Amino acid sequence: MTTATEDAPFVHPALFYRGDQEYVAGTVPFLLAGLAASEPVAVAAPVPRLELIAAALGAAAEAVHFVDMTRAGRNPGRIIPSVLRAFADARRGGHVRIIGEPIWSGRSATEYPACVQHEALINTAFRGRDVTILCPYDARSLPDDVLADAHATHPLLITAGHQSASGAYDPVKVLDRYNEPLRCPPGAATFRFDAEALPVTRDFALQEARERGMGAVRLQDLALVVAELTTNSVVHADGRGTLRLWAESEQIVCEVQDTGRLTDPLVGRRPAPPDQLGGRGLLLVHHLSDLVRVHTDEHGTTIRSYVGRA
Repeated sequence: MTTATEDAPFVHPALFYRGDQEYVAGTVPFLLAGLAASEPVAVAAPVPRLELIAAALGAAAEAVHFVDMTRAGRNPGRIIPSVLRAFADARRGGHVRIIGEPIWSGRSATEYPACVQHEALINTAFRGRDVTILCPYDARSLPDDVLADAHATHPLLITAGHQSASGAYDPVKVLDRYNEPLRCPPGAATFRFDAEALPVTRDFALQEARERGMGAVRLQDLALVVAELTTNSVVHADGRGTLRLWAESEQIVCEVQDTGRLTDPLVGRRPAPPDQLGGRGLLLVHHLSDLVRVHTDEHGTTIRSYVGRA
């Protein structure tokens, strides 16, 4: 098991709070200390939490970068590249402080595994960086298993102002546990493809999505998602794969399954260098999707994209 000091100078504590008073007491001094040291500070959280912090900061809030996590982080897979790394990478040369709250009461059971994987992967994505990312958890409303997962994904724990090392810290074990098989519902539209069938596969997916009520704007997003996922199967697997598509609530779900093995869990979750040629497929999929779920094992990989119909 990794210890709490191996990732220094990166610091990744979980803050457990009960009510607004404890939330403010655990977050605002952290931000004020950063501002006093002329450090860049950001808060990515649901809007009610942003408003609470801004009110407590007063005029100092003007120096803080605020992000609505319910929008920017709706897909947990894009939080690292589009929220955390985007802020930290633009402000190199000194210590950076970020409050990131990716898990709140109301996250669906479908979204939650991706949220936990995100929290576990932060430790690898920022290893060796002079960054502190403080992650608040509502200990009053979140289930016990969610709080237990926070102990496993954060090397440091803060409760009622007291900081301690987490004896349960083991992000690799968490990633393995939430690498769950993705069950496909009966009746999903199915298309098996190879390199020659890529254009036909995209047309098939768009027609099926259109018949299930997807609007024109999101159809364009889905076309890009399908193109990236199916091309990845052809290039990185054995040249073929299976596409499945169905409607689920207000979303169209598209998944691509192939025999390839995804060995780097941060693929698609780290920004691509400006001079890099290619290698942006899964990054684009995360950007366009409301949620991305992944399962990989010795038999192959399934990548599932959720895209809103409207």
